[in-house]
Amino acid sequence: MKTRTLGPEGLAVSAIGYGAPTFSGRVPPGGIANACAVVARAIDLGVTLIDTADHGDGNNEDVLALALAGKRDKVVLCSKFGNLRGWSWSKDSGRTVDGSPAYARKALEGSLKRLKTDYLDLYYLHRVDPAVPIEESIGAMVRLKEEGKIRHIGICEAGAETIRRAARVHPIAAIQSEYNLMTRDYEDATIPEVKEIGIGFVAYYPLARGFFAGAITRPPADGRKAVPRFSAENLPGNLVLLTRLRMMAEVRGCSVGQLALAWLLHKGEFIVPIPGTNSIAHLEENCAAADVTLSAPEMAKIDRIFARDKVKGARFDRDRSGELNI
Repeated sequence: MKTRTLGPEGLAVSAIGYGAPTFSGRVPPGGIANACAVVARAIDLGVTLIDTADHGDGNNEDVLALALAGKRDKVVLCSKFGNLRGWSWSKDSGRTVDGSPAYARKALEGSLKRLKTDYLDLYYLHRVDPAVPIEESIGAMVRLKEEGKIRHIGICEAGAETIRRAARVHPIAAIQSEYNLMTRDYEDATIPEVKEIGIGFVAYYPLARGFFAGAITRPPADGRKAVPRFSAENLPGNLVLLTRLRMMAEVRGCSVGQLALAWLLHKGEFIVPIPGTNSIAHLEENCAAADVTLSAPEMAKIDRIFARDKVKGARFDRDRSGELNI
C-alpha cells in the first residue's frame, strides 16, 4: 500500500484508510470474529490508518480494541470527541455538541479505556461547538498532547476560517469531512484552505454510503432513507449518472467503487479516503483502488459525469449549514 503524509508534522499513513463506524452501536454484521478478521486483513494489506469515534456510547471502540489486540503498534489509531451521546447527553439540555476543555479530557479518558491503549495517534474534534471558541477546544487538545495522550490533532466538518484560527493555536494534522463524487461542497473553500496550509484531508463516506459500491439500487429502508439523494424522487436520476460511471469503469477494467476512490486520491496527495466495510472481499477491492491511475482527461470526464448541478437531492434531510462547515 502506498503512503501519504497528513499535516505539517508529517503523520505518515496508508493512502487508503479504514473507517470503523460500521461497528457503531451494535455487534457488527458477521459478529466480532468477522470484525477482527477484516481489521487483520486490512493491516496485512498495508492499511495503517484506522479511524473510529465514540459512536454507540463507545461500542465500536470496544469492538475495535478486540480487533487490534496485539496489533496496536501497527496502526495509526484515530478517534473523536464532541458529539454528545447516551451517558453524556440529555435531550432536555438542548445541546448535541460539547467542545469544552473539560469534555475533551473526559471523552478521551473514556476512549482510551475502551480502546485499551495509552494514547491516540490522531484525535479529532468531531464537530465544532458554536458555544466554545475553537481556540479553547484546540488548546485543550494541545494540553492532552503535551501529556502524551494524543500525538496529532484534527477537526471534523470545519470551514476555512475555523481551520485558519485552529492552525494558529497548533499545527492541524487533518480535517475530516464527507467527500465523494456526490458530496463536493468542501471544494469551494475548505479544501483550498487545507491545501494551502499543508493540512491533510481525510474523506469519510468516500463511496457515498455504499452508493458507489452498488449497495443502493432502490430507495433504502435503513438509516439512509433520510438522505434526500436516495429518495424515490431523486435516486433514479442519480442511478443514471452511476450507469455512466460504470461504463467508464468497465472500459478501465476496474469496479465503480475503485474508480470513485481513485478519483479522490487523484484530487491531491493530501487526501486520504477511509471507506468502511464488514466484507474482506470489499476491503481488498477498496485497497486495490490505490493502484488505479487516472489520466487528466479521465479525471475531467468523471468530474463532468458527477458535476454538482447534476446530482439530484441534498446531502441531508434538512438545512444543517449552521452545524457544519463553520
